Amino acid sequence: MDDFVLLHPRENRFSDLHLCFCGYEECVPLHSFGPAVRPNYIIHCILEGEGVFQAKNRSWHLGPGDGFLIEPKVQTFYQADVKKPWKYVWIGFEGRIVDGLLREMGLGGESLTFHTHEPMQLRDIVFQMLQHYQFSAKNELMLESRLYQFFAVLMGDFYKKSNEQAGSDNRYVFGAIEYIRNNYSEHVTVADLARFVGIHRSYLSTLFKKETGVSPQQYLANFRLTMAAEMLSSTRYPIETVALSCGYQDPLVFSKAFKQKYNITPVKYRQKALQESSEKLEAGLGVLQGEIGRKTDE
Repeated sequence: MDDFVLLHPRENRFSDLHLCFCGYEECVPLHSFGPAVRPNYIIHCILEGEGVFQAKNRSWHLGPGDGFLIEPKVQTFYQADVKKPWKYVWIGFEGRIVDGLLREMGLGGESLTFHTHEPMQLRDIVFQMLQHYQFSAKNELMLESRLYQFFAVLMGDFYKKSNEQAGSDNRYVFGAIEYIRNNYSEHVTVADLARFVGIHRSYLSTLFKKETGVSPQQYLANFRLTMAAEMLSSTRYPIETVALSCGYQDPLVFSKAFKQKYNITPVKYRQKALQESSEKLEAGLGVLQGEIGRKTDE
């Protein structure tokens, strides 16, 4: 049994994050896919059964509650077990905030698998997506809301795991990071972070460096510049507004810091992002026109 919906590429109002396709499948024994390269991000969440996922010269044996991430342009292979084949749901997605969102959940790069405490909740979300696949403004909004709900569940798993793994020391670091995420647009000092978590600033700096590899000041600067890059890609706000929104009072200081991190000025970064978005849209429209032409020929 399988249920699969492909949402054809089109000019999408949700450029930050949107659903490309989703599905559910009860695999037959030894069902496999690949080795193959995919154009979108894809997350599979395993409901029942066992199987193997392979990527980047590594192999994982995955069972109920486990999941795996397929990254664009990365060759992967997966296969269900012969005796206990998988049942799973999956979503394909893309958007400007995807990289940052996955990083925040600890996914991407060498970290391509995860475990969720809520596989049935994720299943229900995908089933709700499958009920709203027909094109309409209402269904587009429903799909978008379900997609964010899907990631909210995964994000909850990540923070639950982080809290379980955190000892009495690194919980202070997690608290400081949470403060940065909520207040990065304001004037933030190490003293503010230390006051928030309730320890001395020098002790916090020591713990922070041990846990993250960078100082609190460096983490704050990197976080601000990451958010600035997302704003430059997804909005038309003036550079001065982007700088101020990300905690920089002086646009020149912001531009210098941005270029130091990304080796490109904020203006050129935005131009490049807009060009890549336009090229991707044109490619998607080309695929859609090709499918329309194929169906017309049939």
